[in-house]
Amino acid sequence: MLTISAAEVDHALTFSGLVETLRAAFRDGAVQPVRHHHTVERPGGAASTLLLMPAWTDFNAAGTSAGGHIGVKIVTVSPDNNALGKPAVMGLYLLLDGATGEPEAMIDGQRLTQWRTACASALAASYLAREDASRLLVVGAGALSPFLAKAHSAVRPIKAIRIWNRTPANAEKVAAQLRAEGLAASAASDLDAELGQADIVSSATITTAPLIRGALLRPGTHVDLVGGFTPDMRESDDDAIARARVYVDTRAGATKEAGDIVQPLASGVLKPEAIVADLHELARGEKKGRQSPDEITLFKSVGAALEDLAAGIAVYKGSRAVGQ
Repeated sequence: MLTISAAEVDHALTFSGLVETLRAAFRDGAVQPVRHHHTVERPGGAASTLLLMPAWTDFNAAGTSAGGHIGVKIVTVSPDNNALGKPAVMGLYLLLDGATGEPEAMIDGQRLTQWRTACASALAASYLAREDASRLLVVGAGALSPFLAKAHSAVRPIKAIRIWNRTPANAEKVAAQLRAEGLAASAASDLDAELGQADIVSSATITTAPLIRGALLRPGTHVDLVGGFTPDMRESDDDAIARARVYVDTRAGATKEAGDIVQPLASGVLKPEAIVADLHELARGEKKGRQSPDEITLFKSVGAALEDLAAGIAVYKGSRAVGQ
């Protein structure tokens, strides 16, 4: 069994390549039960969340997996880690042979999550963002933020990247990292002003008080909501939902777990039939993405085990090829 580190994940993947891998995965499908979601109470601190995300490729009529795989991601989200200087999200990904169940690889789950989450957002943007979108605003300066910046830059002609965070020094740190990699990034101090100038807004926070104010969005903006993963977390307000054509990664996951979708559904601001499409429908051409240059589009992801499986297989195959 291979043990694959974060650095080896980086070496095995490219942003444009993984976007296309995910496009094929959503088109072809896989078995992916809604993830198991458990609260781990911590006396004297914020509760942690344990997520178990299984998925496997379909078996054919002969009862074999035709080279398929089984995978499961084990993730913890611990908000108090930020005060310790550690990432809030930790995890491992276990990849198994689809026919025998034999372990094939143990992959750094934190890095795999960063890659697949960012590339799922970029996949959505390939359908929903204007083709000439050039100004990207990233809200939040956590470990995921540089991945979002680079993934969106792989599918749209991004010329300016602005990073906003409640702690300005953290925003500047991410911007400096991106500049070192050749991207035109800078820290932003006025979130409201940036919302009115961005072509793409990509938000990755765990806030419960909305930061993305719909009234400030200009026509043609694409909003990418990544951070909230429970019904209590919400990054956008009712105005953003009401002004936008709304899309999700998976209907089952987003309508159950995403506060940006669950809360507007409960209040009536968003009707179930107003969710235009999920990534399966977009990738299969069953539903259309952006329809005009001036409309506002909004994509909400909570993460799908299918994404981890596809990315995990890509990393495993890439690592095996390097080892040969």
